[in-house]
Amino acid sequence: MALTIALLIAAAGIIYFSCETFVNGVEWLGQRLNLAQTATGTILAAFGTALPESVVTLVAVAFGTTPAHKEIGVGAAIGGPLALSTVAYAVVGVVLLATARRGGRASTAYVDTDTARLRRDQLWFLAIFVAKIALGLVVFSFKPLLGIAFLSAYALYCWKELRAEGEGDDHGELEPLKLRPHDANPAMGWIITQTAGALLVIFAASHLFVRQIELVGPWLGLSPQLSALLFSPIATELPEIMNAVIWVRQGKERLALANISGAMMIQATIPTAFGLFFTPWHLATPSLLAAAVTAIAIVFLQWYFRAPQVRGRQLTHVGWLYGVFAALLFVVTQVLPRLS
Repeated sequence: MALTIALLIAAAGIIYFSCETFVNGVEWLGQRLNLAQTATGTILAAFGTALPESVVTLVAVAFGTTPAHKEIGVGAAIGGPLALSTVAYAVVGVVLLATARRGGRASTAYVDTDTARLRRDQLWFLAIFVAKIALGLVVFSFKPLLGIAFLSAYALYCWKELRAEGEGDDHGELEPLKLRPHDANPAMGWIITQTAGALLVIFAASHLFVRQIELVGPWLGLSPQLSALLFSPIATELPEIMNAVIWVRQGKERLALANISGAMMIQATIPTAFGLFFTPWHLATPSLLAAAVTAIAIVFLQWYFRAPQVRGRQLTHVGWLYGVFAALLFVVTQVLPRLS
């Protein structure tokens, strides 16, 4: 177990420093492609960090040889949005509070951002998310064809993000590209090399982290099913969470929130399309429980985003919903079966 803990810490450290390299490269890439800051977060950064886990979902549902493998893929499509809507936003709130406290302004830890845009994105996500859950409750022959609709929904979202404009969406002064620290105008090849290379390291380190997480559950006395449902969503969304931490520490809260919002949209559409294409897409009780908590988190976020400023302390509150999910999941998978 000592080796497992050591590998967990090492993998988390590698992911963090690789994410620093990735966000540096993706900001340069967004500037070169003339993308607004928000679009850089919602499309480039979100797609880059969500791509590896989407591929994992595709492999699980398309090439899995047992129903259990396919169930893992379906669970990932449901668990990702749960982790993002609760843990990721809560982490942003915690880092905001910590940063403000170091500056002696803990009472004013907030993000002055386009909250109307955030509310719109969350409502867009909620509509698609409710549709995907509803499909998991019914059975009909042409369900796989609806996967195309989810891919189309993500394409439409990207189109809207690229066309949208907002205040404060300029990139400002970028830090030097890490591969070319003394080059004020690095070539596109260096930017792509750094971004893609960092993404490959994140992908490898994330898989190492997930494998170690799978070993921690039994050590804590949890069943493999419970530990997978409880820890895997956080482990797979760790790159997005790390990106958010880095950008908040750099004072780029808009990018942090945009990255989470964009990642949630990917998780609501692309893995769902894969699940519809290659599985019956029939959701079990734990998945429905995760979906319900996710929807509640979105309702809370809608309430918080009514004001023109997002306060860090409010964001931390949605993190408790993951604890509620963990408690309910334990009751459903461990307590009730023993009583029946």
